Amino acid sequence: MAIRKILPILLIAVSIFGGENTMAQNTLSAKQQSIAASAAYAALGDQQGLKKALAEGINQGASVNELREVLVQSYAYCGFPRSLNALATLMQLAEEKSLDTSASKSTPLDNALATGAENQTKLVGSEVKGKLFDFAPAIDEYLKSHLFGDIFSRSDIDWQTRELATVAMLAAREGVESQLNAHIQIAKHNGLTDEQIKEVLLIASKARAENILFGMGEKNPYGKYFIGQSYLQPINKEGVPMFNVTFEPKCRNNWHIHHKGGQILIAVSGRGWYQAWGEEARELNPGDVVNIPPETKHWHGAAKDSWFTHIAVEIPSEGGSTEWLEPVADEEYNKLK
Repeated sequence: MAIRKILPILLIAVSIFGGENTMAQNTLSAKQQSIAASAAYAALGDQQGLKKALAEGINQGASVNELREVLVQSYAYCGFPRSLNALATLMQLAEEKSLDTSASKSTPLDNALATGAENQTKLVGSEVKGKLFDFAPAIDEYLKSHLFGDIFSRSDIDWQTRELATVAMLAAREGVESQLNAHIQIAKHNGLTDEQIKEVLLIASKARAENILFGMGEKNPYGKYFIGQSYLQPINKEGVPMFNVTFEPKCRNNWHIHHKGGQILIAVSGRGWYQAWGEEARELNPGDVVNIPPETKHWHGAAKDSWFTHIAVEIPSEGGSTEWLEPVADEEYNKLK
């Protein structure tokens, strides 16, 4: 599978979190966290992860109707197939738990286009215009009528919750950076703080890490040589050994040396770091490749604000070994952005 070079979602967040928010101490409630997770797993089409997130949402006080609204809305950002599949998962969970599944009635709007235009302006803080909408006026009409008119006029959940879910959905997907950027700003306009948005992005990055092609695997058996939790999934143990390694935020391995045989790292998800002894740390984003020669003292791991996954390719060599050394000092690691 070709590994596409994409702009990592958390890098976008850094670029728009300019100044300090006076409410930056605020964090998401447990209910909000579960809604963000549900939205992210729905966007990824991960029904197993979604079911767990929905169950946690119910445990934290979310109603079936609230969760249903989030998953209905997901059609606008993820397409009808993933929305329908997500709704089927919620329906199954509700039936298993014998929950109230009655839905609020939908009253057709007399003028969805005008209402949607008004709602969109309030959400964004200004009227939305642009050359793209002049080029394709139909998409502008659909956005205003169906999304901001029909959906955002429903009172089952508030606009802040809808934007929280939207940011999570978009952050879980590839190739929608400009839309994610825009909705982060809309979420902030509707009361979410910088700190809360960072939490949403972190939740989405974890969901993405869990949905890498080869899977996260089990807890790393070499964990004593790591700060923080990492996960190891063998890809190939014969010929050229290859492993999928996933790091939680802030997790990194100790300084170490591969004797006789080198290593190749291929970044596939999130944002991380690689550093060779005596050199500046190098930021790693999806698609980046690092060639590590034998006898090079180095370390690699996740950024502070993102899960990170790379494939480690071991270069076979007779008598090769790994020498594990001292941990990467917090003082040095914390200097990295």
